[in-house]
Amino acid sequence: MRTRFRPDRQLTARMVLTAFLLGLLYVAFVAVLVVLIRSVVVIVLIAGGLLVAQFFFSDRIALLAMRAQVVTPEQEPRLHGILDRLCANADMAKPRLAVADTDLPNAFATGRNTRHAVVCVTTGLTRRLDTTELEGVLSHELSHIAHRDVVVMTVASFLGVLAGLVTRFAFYSELFGGRRRTDQNTALVLALVMLVSAVVYAVSFLLIRALSRYRELAADRAGVMLTGQPSALASALTKISGDMSRIPKDDLRTAQAFNAFFFTPAVRSGSGLAAILSTHPTLERRLDQLAQLSQQLGTAGR
Repeated sequence: MRTRFRPDRQLTARMVLTAFLLGLLYVAFVAVLVVLIRSVVVIVLIAGGLLVAQFFFSDRIALLAMRAQVVTPEQEPRLHGILDRLCANADMAKPRLAVADTDLPNAFATGRNTRHAVVCVTTGLTRRLDTTELEGVLSHELSHIAHRDVVVMTVASFLGVLAGLVTRFAFYSELFGGRRRTDQNTALVLALVMLVSAVVYAVSFLLIRALSRYRELAADRAGVMLTGQPSALASALTKISGDMSRIPKDDLRTAQAFNAFFFTPAVRSGSGLAAILSTHPTLERRLDQLAQLSQQLGTAGR
C-alpha cells in the first residue's frame, strides 16, 4: 500500500542487504549444525515456531510487555486527533493507538503490516511534549510502518534467537547423543557448537544494530518531510533524552528489551564501541541531520 511517505531507497537497499547476509549466515549455521547435531530439526522447529509467533503476534506481545492498552478517540482525543491529521496527510490507513501508563517518555510502532499496526506512546511522553512535538514523534513512528522496517527487524532477529536456543540446548539437552559417544567427543562437539553459536550471534547482532541505527535516521527524515517541522522533532528528542536520566533505573532496565523499537533508547547512546553496539544513532547525529533538513526546507521555501 503506497503512502505519501517518500520511498527511502537507501533504507530499502540496506534492509535487503541485511536480510540477504543474514540468510547466508542462517544457511551456513544450519549446515554446521547438521554436521554436529543429529536432532537439528528440533532446534529449527522450535526457533521457527518462535519466529512465526513473533511475526503474527508482535503487536500483542509488545503491548502486553509494556502493559499498554488500546485507546479510543473518546479516551485520548488529543492523540487521536494528531494521528488522524498525520494519516490524512500521509494518505495511509490509521493504525491502532495504544497508551502505556509509565513515566518513561517514549513511543514505538509494531505490527506485521499496515492493517495490523499499532503505535504506542507512554503517558510520560504525553506529559512532557506539546502538540507539535507529539506530531514529530508520531510521524516518525508512522514512517516505520509505511517503510515496513518494523517487519524486517522482527524477522532479522530470528537468527539471534536461533543461536541463543542452540546454546541452551547444548547445556540442557541430550541432542548430542552423549550416551553413544565418549565424554571427550561430547565435550568437543559442545565446544564447537558454542563457538559457532557465539560467532553467528555476534555477526547477526552487529548487522541488526547497523540497520536499526540507519532506520531511525530514515524515520526522522521521513517524519520531518511529512510535517515540515524539523525543529519540533529536535525539541522532542532533546526533551526526552534530557529527562531519561531522571527515570528510575528499574524502569529503564525493564524497557531496554524494547530499545530497538523505541523512538529513543532507554540508555544514552555513547561513542566509539558503544556507538557501534547501539540500537540508535547518537543524539548529536540525529540533531545534526534535523538541522540540515531545516536548512533544506528553508531554502526550498524561498
